[in-house]
Amino acid sequence: MGVELNHTIVWCRDRQVSADFFAAIYGLAEPFDLFRFRVVKLANGVSLDFAEKHGLVAPQHYAMLVDESTFDAVLSRIEARGLTYWADPMRTRAGEINRNDGGRGLYFEDPDGHVLEALTVPYGGFARKDEG
Repeated sequence: MGVELNHTIVWCRDRQVSADFFAAIYGLAEPFDLFRFRVVKLANGVSLDFAEKHGLVAPQHYAMLVDESTFDAVLSRIEARGLTYWADPMRTRAGEINRNDGGRGLYFEDPDGHVLEALTVPYGGFARKDEG
């Protein structure tokens, strides 16, 4: 086996709020508690382990590769919550999606200011691993 990402810690003010928000927007299984973490499992076996941090949370960027129907569902959930989304990571094109590399993408913020992304085609237009 080569090197694979297994999990990463997402620092937040409230692990319940942040993990549940993430899972709900992306349509994932309900997060579960493990030690001091609230864990969100992704389709490829990687987990995001949400952990509370006192003080300021430095915003990070988390990009999720999704299929077309999941993208539509994510966008619908964002709009239903009245969240602002952008076509670009600099957050200058509000209410738009991008069409980079022949796919679709958007950016939005979680409750701690992390910039979340949903994109249907990886950067550079490379095929998804499951598409050959």
